[in-house]
Amino acid sequence: MQHGRIILALALLSLVGGKSFAQENEEYRSEVWVADQGDGTYRNPILHADYSDPDVVRVGEDFYMTSSSFNAAPALPILHSKDLVNWKLIGHALDRQVPYEHFSSPRHGNGVWAPAFRYHEGEYYIYWGDPDFGIYMVKTDDPAGGWEEPVLVEAGKGLIDPAPLWDEDGKAYLSHAFAGSRAGIKSILVVKPMNWEGTKTTGAGKIVFDGHEDHPTVEGTKFYKKDGYYYIFAPAGGVSTGWQLILRSKNPYGPYEEHVSLAQGNTDINGPHQGAWIELENGEDWFIHFQDKEAYGRIVHMQPMTWKDGWPTMGEDKDGDGTGQPVMSFRKPNVGKTYPIVTPRDSDEFSGNEIGLQWQWQANPNATWAFANPAKGELRLYTQLLPEGAKNLWDSPSLLLQKFPAEEFITTTKLTFNPNEDLENEKAGLVVMGRSYAYVALESKKDGIYVVFAEAEDADKGNPEQKKELKKLSGKDVYFRVEVDENAECTFSYSEDGKKFTIVNEKFTAREGKWVGAKVGIFATKEQKTNDSGYADFDWFRFSKK
Repeated sequence: MQHGRIILALALLSLVGGKSFAQENEEYRSEVWVADQGDGTYRNPILHADYSDPDVVRVGEDFYMTSSSFNAAPALPILHSKDLVNWKLIGHALDRQVPYEHFSSPRHGNGVWAPAFRYHEGEYYIYWGDPDFGIYMVKTDDPAGGWEEPVLVEAGKGLIDPAPLWDEDGKAYLSHAFAGSRAGIKSILVVKPMNWEGTKTTGAGKIVFDGHEDHPTVEGTKFYKKDGYYYIFAPAGGVSTGWQLILRSKNPYGPYEEHVSLAQGNTDINGPHQGAWIELENGEDWFIHFQDKEAYGRIVHMQPMTWKDGWPTMGEDKDGDGTGQPVMSFRKPNVGKTYPIVTPRDSDEFSGNEIGLQWQWQANPNATWAFANPAKGELRLYTQLLPEGAKNLWDSPSLLLQKFPAEEFITTTKLTFNPNEDLENEKAGLVVMGRSYAYVALESKKDGIYVVFAEAEDADKGNPEQKKELKKLSGKDVYFRVEVDENAECTFSYSEDGKKFTIVNEKFTAREGKWVGAKVGIFATKEQKTNDSGYADFDWFRFSKK
């Protein structure tokens, strides 16, 4: 059985998420967002992309980050850094979401919520809550390599935002919150005993904090111990409007004192909270958190952090009350060395043996959806039938998407379309996806191939696409482009020669998905079930400055 799992994992990694030696070691710098200013300082956000609910673990000179991935696959991204500013995407802890069959169709907003990343006795652990199934754990001895099969630590509805703590006395604990939509309760935090192996909780636990009165929607626990105190870092006040709450006690089960360490203050950084406390070898402290930026998702910021009288303050504390506000730029963490500027990949030339790590599907993938074609330096997508009962692309599992990588950018892709001659209405194109979506695509008809534009307003509510034909194509090759401005307004265009682009005179404003930002990517669909499919060969997918 284990041998079969390894073969399946390798097949899925070749489909999305695998990496060649050259990809792993090559340093990449985005054209559209770089946090490192090259002068010893950085600007926020350190990642202008939807790495929601980030958590970071330091082991020696290496930092590893993961984040919520909700229904996307592969899931639980793993990023690596040497200085907390320059990050490289190196893999995923889950090649597919569990339970596998359940997540074979899009489950928007479900799946992996608010993970905690920890290092314990030579192994790396990630805990997360799935609001419908319970608290899971996955571990490895090499975060850049393979991860073991997930373990269900505690089954249950609405158990979210878990964080483990292994104490010096040989006892282990797990903190978590509750999702009101499933558990019927919210805004309370609990601590439970856990076995030392970290594979199961061993008791019902106790309520340690109730935020209903002063800190509504308290959640997102991170459990630490310092100088004899147990600390629970917990965001409160809501995703886009909240603050960072700190709780401390001499006993893991409380009672806990409280302190607000970070709030929006006089800045434009709304809801700064939910993240990771990192302590450097030299004693410096830093806090990585998110900001909800609507269509752009929950982007990642980093704040300096100081301790006074046993309480942390994050960002800059201008009035000295112990509650900081976010900084927009600051000196980089002192890690003793200067490292090259690097960012997660966004552009993809499709020239390797595998698809880039930046790509994710809307559900667990099938191996026949896409194939890397290194001999031609292309990615081939075969047209896929929408699921039975699907109203639009919101219900399609086979969209290949990635996060918006900046506030403003241009995305351009080149493709060659080879539809099945026996079918009509096969499509392949470039899509901006969210609760509403729009795309420009090629569509097959009896008399040839047409450029079409479509928009689905409130697609998550089942509304149909509004589509119009733009032009009959003279061949099979086309260049598609979308320009995104600072207000997430998208302008689509197309070209037959890659030089002169015709603008689609339909403005579209990108919208967030369910708990995620908008995404941009590619797709290939069909409307009839047959024993063979047409396909589109994508030559490259590039981001550039607007």
